[in-house]
Amino acid sequence: MAKKSKIARNEQRKVVVARYAAKRAELKKQLVDPTSTDEQREAARLGLQKLPRNASPVRVRSRDAIDGRPRGNLSKFGISRVRFRDMAHRGELPGVTKSSW
Repeated sequence: MAKKSKIARNEQRKVVVARYAAKRAELKKQLVDPTSTDEQREAARLGLQKLPRNASPVRVRSRDAIDGRPRGNLSKFGISRVRFRDMAHRGELPGVTKSSW
């Protein structure tokens, strides 16, 4: 089980990313627009730098949905490899069977 503070911090980061997503997308669009001038690009770059650090989606960590484990996360299921194995053994994941040969 991950620390509650780490899970809470990650959830707060998700909120900040969602809050600034539109503004961030607009500034990024200005950076790559071929018709914008150098001054506009510079203003967009400075605007991106002034956004909070946690507004970047890269800073959000993918965690296990049940216990918050940060590593070994299977994004298709939203759980960690350890939890996946336990749930598969108990038959709690539909369509997933233990292989044997």
